[in-house]
Amino acid sequence: MTTTAAELLDYDDVVARFEPVMGLEVHVELSTATKMFCGCANRFGGEPNTQVCPVCLGLPGSLPVLNQSAVESAIRIGLALNCDIAPWGRFARKNYFYPDQPKNYQISQYDEPIAVNGYLDVPLDDGTTWRVEIERAHMEEDTGKLTHLGSDTGRIEGATTSLLDYNRAGVPLIEIVTRPIENTGDRAPEIARAYVTALRDLLRALGVSDVRMDQGSMRCDSNLSLMRKGATEFGTRTETKNVNSLKSVEVAVRYEMRRQAAILEAGGTITQETRHFHEDGYTTAGRSKETAQDYRYFPEPDLEPVAPSVELIERLRGTIPELPWLTRKRTQQDWGISDEVMRDLVNIGALDLIAATVEHGVSSDSARAWWGNFLVQKANEAGVELAALPITPAQVAAVVKLVDDGKLSNKLARQVVEGVLAGEGEPEQVMKDRGLEVVRDDSALQKAVDEALAANPDVVEKIRGGKVQAAGAIVGAVMKATKGQADAARVRELVLAACS
Repeated sequence: MTTTAAELLDYDDVVARFEPVMGLEVHVELSTATKMFCGCANRFGGEPNTQVCPVCLGLPGSLPVLNQSAVESAIRIGLALNCDIAPWGRFARKNYFYPDQPKNYQISQYDEPIAVNGYLDVPLDDGTTWRVEIERAHMEEDTGKLTHLGSDTGRIEGATTSLLDYNRAGVPLIEIVTRPIENTGDRAPEIARAYVTALRDLLRALGVSDVRMDQGSMRCDSNLSLMRKGATEFGTRTETKNVNSLKSVEVAVRYEMRRQAAILEAGGTITQETRHFHEDGYTTAGRSKETAQDYRYFPEPDLEPVAPSVELIERLRGTIPELPWLTRKRTQQDWGISDEVMRDLVNIGALDLIAATVEHGVSSDSARAWWGNFLVQKANEAGVELAALPITPAQVAAVVKLVDDGKLSNKLARQVVEGVLAGEGEPEQVMKDRGLEVVRDDSALQKAVDEALAANPDVVEKIRGGKVQAAGAIVGAVMKATKGQADAARVRELVLAACS
């Protein structure tokens, strides 16, 4: 049963009486070319059940083969999280019955994860950092996807039909598990969101995943319990499953804090269970939470142990990039922009695109103006991420240079960009094919100016009478006559010269 807003405890009362304890489990699909244990393609959005084979369907007699690229990605993730990399470890079978797992078990790591005992120093909005300790990061395979039809919520309750798509079954997955996050007080929701944000940015910088929470390639399970102020033992926890946006992580933690506190204050007890998060901002009960024993783990007999060499680990250590928020801070200083502007650029996914455009020899202001304004509008109109637009930083830089060289006005440049987005070719070719280059020929401009002056004698008299600003009307008429291709500054010079 859903807890109503009236039944939730006021947030200030919650943090005055209770101390929240969080644990965050983040599942990340790796962007390898193939799946974890077979050669099927690993890509999002294929026709249902077209990226499958006997191995990922769990057919009798099929044998798994470990994806080396996935192992290397897992090691790089562990190193970036300051973890110890295990010199030897086995996979296990995690047994359970559910139709999205065709084998009725999941190949995962249980008591021998690839990476352990790490931490991530998470930047917060006030400029401070919060150290989140990492218990483990382990490798496993993803499950298939169930689509329930006929229910109002899209869940199995009330559904009349369930459809199974096994394309995702067997996709390489890394689960990153924190240690209990304590002593956060009223900042618990903020810290949860900041951690998942930092983790997403780090994984994107590593290039191991596209971390698209909206597509499920990064998902967060949020564990939350409360203990009364002064208590020493953790309370009973709930696990809110598959939270799929940064904002939702924060909302889910805050809601569970208020819900659990209301129950405890009323003398009730918390049920250890999984809970579903609803985008309207609340959670509902799922199922009782299983323990590790319920899964009957045992070593996977069909796979060799994973034993990365010291040489491999050190080679991969050399590929770890600078922490993205440190890169952002340095970039922000170089570009001379405010914290607010930087946050906006990060939120719309423009930062890397702008930086790449600057590398092609244009100013950060010009690159930011294009990606942060006109192009983000185009992305919104198309309903895609900014990076998915069919234009490259090199092409944007070429447009900027055409403007700087006086060959295009800003208005004409937007038409050129639209041509590039439409697949008409490189910027200079689009400019030529569409006939958009700025007219700088004095003879052509003079003819247009003379015609505009002849059509507006009253304006001419004003200019000759000392009202120089009236020249704008003539310039506007010339720009209209030349379809915006005239050099406005040169037009103004010719107008004033003709009226002097």
